[in-house]
Amino acid sequence: MTKTYGADPNWWRQACVYQIYPRSFADANGDGIGDLQGITEKVPYLHQLGVDAVWLSPFYPSALKDGGYDVADYRDVDPKIGTLADFDAMMTAFKAAGIKVIVDIVPNHSSDDHVWFQEALRSPKGSPARDRYIFRDGLGPNKDQPPSDWVCIFGGSAWEPVGDGQWYLHLFDTSQPDFNWHHPEVRADFLTTLRFWADRGVSGFRVDVAHGLAKDMSEPLKSQEEMHTLFLETIENGARPNIHPLWDRDEVHEIYREWRKVFDEYDPPLTAVAEAWVASDRKHIYASPEGLGQSFSFDMLMCNFRRDEFRDTIEASLRDASGSGSSTTWVFSNHDVVRHATRYGLPKAVEKGGSHGNFASFCKDYLVSRGKDPVCDVELGLRRARAATLMMLALPGSAYLYQGEELGLPEVADIADEDRQDPTFFRNNGEEMGRDGCRVPIPWTKTGKNFGFGGGKTAHIPMPEWMGEFAVEAEDPDAASTLNLYRRALGLRRELQTDETLEWVNDEPEVLHFKRNGGWEVVMNFDGPEYELPKGEVLVASGKLVGGKVPKNTAVWLKSA
Repeated sequence: MTKTYGADPNWWRQACVYQIYPRSFADANGDGIGDLQGITEKVPYLHQLGVDAVWLSPFYPSALKDGGYDVADYRDVDPKIGTLADFDAMMTAFKAAGIKVIVDIVPNHSSDDHVWFQEALRSPKGSPARDRYIFRDGLGPNKDQPPSDWVCIFGGSAWEPVGDGQWYLHLFDTSQPDFNWHHPEVRADFLTTLRFWADRGVSGFRVDVAHGLAKDMSEPLKSQEEMHTLFLETIENGARPNIHPLWDRDEVHEIYREWRKVFDEYDPPLTAVAEAWVASDRKHIYASPEGLGQSFSFDMLMCNFRRDEFRDTIEASLRDASGSGSSTTWVFSNHDVVRHATRYGLPKAVEKGGSHGNFASFCKDYLVSRGKDPVCDVELGLRRARAATLMMLALPGSAYLYQGEELGLPEVADIADEDRQDPTFFRNNGEEMGRDGCRVPIPWTKTGKNFGFGGGKTAHIPMPEWMGEFAVEAEDPDAASTLNLYRRALGLRRELQTDETLEWVNDEPEVLHFKRNGGWEVVMNFDGPEYELPKGEVLVASGKLVGGKVPKNTAVWLKSA
């Protein structure tokens, strides 16, 4: 058994994990792309922030056709952002700071540059090389029509021809061919990859598209219309298992049981968190102690800024986690969604019944209009985001933060077409804007080249002029800044966290009020009249209190009297 640092096997249950999108965090060599040396230089910043762990989005060799999620080599570092020696130096710095490291793993698909896929293209139909991926004959007398009318996640056909009558499946971009997870070599190679990074000191993995690996490709293949109908059924609670050929099939958990055996070779065992867009009552299977151990809950991320939606989600999430033996995960922003400081400033953010129904649509309208229609109320959005995050950090379970949210960064909506990178934009002819707006590099200084992100070439996604007002340098000395709110809250969280329970105090229409064991409580006023503070010592508040009362769009922590 291999010993890793930080021997508490339950460290992850209530950890605060900070997501780093490496290419947009810090650029040490000035080439316009963030790198591992840049991350290493910012370890003191992350230590001062108070996070328990970082999650690194992909840093592997990649053509960057999907922001690094097109992986050409799972056991190396992209030369554009560093070397394995740089990775080891970064790990040493994080270990010295007491910060654990989780790395992204992308098992559903590889890059089309992967050595296996290149071998498959050179090999004939029916060859062992092609069997590692999902190839099918085309339809029609010349086999020049795709095997089905399936549409990929990023738009357009989910099949790509290779010139000999066969087509390969890519549920995302054409540059991301799907693996055949029934193939023993695929399974064995990923076990090797897990051990490779664990032996270099990582504490766990974030598993991309965790619900998509196992596929039933038996023929006849269903139509896109049938597939969409089945998908809508799969994301509803109470759905029958194995109803969709591609998503959330029970066979996927056979894979994760194999992974768990590898995780348990280490002391403490490795942890993993699934990115699984599945019905709430299916998340617990991914979070099983015999499997990955934890699953992201995106339910709160998709809530509108409404008290009832938040409370229902909190109660359901805690109930689901309790049933699985895992802990809850809370997240508001990540590399795939509009930043929550912007979402909460949009007019539809407070509409009733909006959580899952119009989350995508109202964000899409904002992005397609380049932020002009609807217009975001930036000040209101930040006020709500600060309140929501402060409340979330007081909940039992793990909190996942996305780089820059501690600065209150809004979405960058007006990126020039020539500067965009997301394949969603290009595959949909500009009708979908993609995710570049939350992937713009974060600002470190108020002025200067790239606002301190890097002093050489222009950042790989240019940074707008207003970025300086959100810079670390601007917020660090300001006691009321969002950065110092996060620092204060994370410090208190570490002191105050106890067991994974809470007690609701009342049922006011616009107020969440709960107590945690250890004598502290939290009040969040959404849109109600000023709410009388309970007796006790105010520990931290997201905004100014008014005469002993909590105004709307404000949260506060108190030490109970």
